[in-house]
Amino acid sequence: MKKEEVPQDKGNLSNINMKELVYATDEKGNYTTALSTGWEPKTIALSNSIDEISERIAVAKEQVENNERSPIYYFMEVSRMDLSILSSYVGMWQWRVKRDFKPENFKGLSDKVLQKYADAFDISINELKNFKTN
Repeated sequence: MKKEEVPQDKGNLSNINMKELVYATDEKGNYTTALSTGWEPKTIALSNSIDEISERIAVAKEQVENNERSPIYYFMEVSRMDLSILSSYVGMWQWRVKRDFKPENFKGLSDKVLQKYADAFDISINELKNFKTN
């Protein structure tokens, strides 16, 4: 897109008076940078994505409250991770991490394993062990 055509729609960044750096072409066809306050399709997609993440976090919280999942699952969602990412962060097989989503397995985890999870979520072991859903 040409530099003068860079969208200046009201976006997520306009609320905090910031602009996004984007690439565009100048009058000679060379790539250059330009500032944009937002682009409506991107704003809609981002908003939809944030809504979906919020819904997944709420479901995870409810599952922990109902003793269907362990706090590890909730913090994975809050941290915007998936099983693959969390598995690589803690250095364990995916099947092992998935097993730790079960409350009965979570209760038997050693502090060493809990520390790996706590480090991945940037929280303390105490916060992980004593997670309150309220």
